[in-house]
Amino acid sequence: MKSYDPGSGDGVLVDEVNFNDIDLADNALEGSIFRMLRPGQRVQYTLDDEGHATTLRLGSEVDMSTPDL
Repeated sequence: MKSYDPGSGDGVLVDEVNFNDIDLADNALEGSIFRMLRPGQRVQYTLDDEGHATTLRLGSEVDMSTPDL
C-alpha cells in the first residue's frame, strides 16, 4: 500500500514489478478481511476492467517476493 484514506476509501498501491501506481476500486475491501489499510502493507489483488485493484488479499514475503532489479 502506498496510501489509503479510510474516510473516503481512496487508496493507491504500488505494483512491485513495474512500480506503477494502481488506484483501488470503489469496492476493493468488500468481502475481504481488511477494514483498514496502512502504508507499506503488502497485499495481493486482482485488476478490474478499468485497471483498478480489487479483491484484496493478504500478501507476504513468501508469496510476493521482492523483484530482482
